[in-house]
Amino acid sequence: MRSLLIFTLVGVGAQLVDGALGMAFGVTATTLLVLSSVGAAQASAAVHLAEVGTTLASGLSHWRFKNIDWPLVAKLGVPGAIGAFLGATVLSSLSTEHAAPLMAAILMAIGVYVLLRFSLRTPLAIGGQGTRHGAKFLAPLGLFGGFIDASGGGGWGPVTTSTLLSRGKTAPRTVIGSVSASEFLVSVSASIGFLIGLRDEFFQNWPVVVGLMVGGVIAAPIAAWLVSRISPALLGTGVGGVIVLTNSQKLVHFFDIHWPWSTAIYTLIVVAWVSLVVYAWRASRAPKSLPAPVSAADSEVLPR
Repeated sequence: MRSLLIFTLVGVGAQLVDGALGMAFGVTATTLLVLSSVGAAQASAAVHLAEVGTTLASGLSHWRFKNIDWPLVAKLGVPGAIGAFLGATVLSSLSTEHAAPLMAAILMAIGVYVLLRFSLRTPLAIGGQGTRHGAKFLAPLGLFGGFIDASGGGGWGPVTTSTLLSRGKTAPRTVIGSVSASEFLVSVSASIGFLIGLRDEFFQNWPVVVGLMVGGVIAAPIAAWLVSRISPALLGTGVGGVIVLTNSQKLVHFFDIHWPWSTAIYTLIVVAWVSLVVYAWRASRAPKSLPAPVSAADSEVLPR
């Protein structure tokens, strides 16, 4: 019962992040599970099995509100499912000793991306809903995103959503809806890969799966409220820093780095993190630019 409560709280935390940022449920949940002594492969398997339910509900919701471009889902989701199966197979075949640092490295890389992406607030172009990407672009993106998502315990959203939005060829709501729908295929394929690779161990983590799903459902309305109260840039910067710091500790221990170098690494990360948080906080509080006032002379020539 105690473990179920802990995993439910993990699901709440991960859903709060995902609901506010539109990504990072997997990477946040996996990081928290690994910190609670769950094996790397077992953590990723539990997260993806829980995401089968959450992504199905999300996909149906987006379909209801007509936010899905089905050709985009097919071109992105099918390669993503293949990549996820391969990633799950690779992670399941590794020993715990080798899987932990690999996942820590992938999660840290994703954490750095999230940290920089939300703190620097790179502007995103907004395209039309009907503009579609070609299969030559979507297939490698889906294959890479699916592999990273399964082998690292998360990363489908940060890899695919951010890339598609930055291209500016599809409306943001269509990108988010289509990526969410395609993630269902990725989660199912990764779960099958872990089922084959882990066998009996796959069913030993049902408290983790149930806890994550229950926590996600509980936190969904809270996340909707949170996104209207806290700047996504500030929240994303904070979460990205936590992911980088926690996974850097595992890499430091794995490579047997001792004082004073370990302290220097942690200090550098914290200083950079705090600096980016302050930058994001100032940017979120900066007044929006106002239109230039119209002079009396200009107002005489304006159409009425």
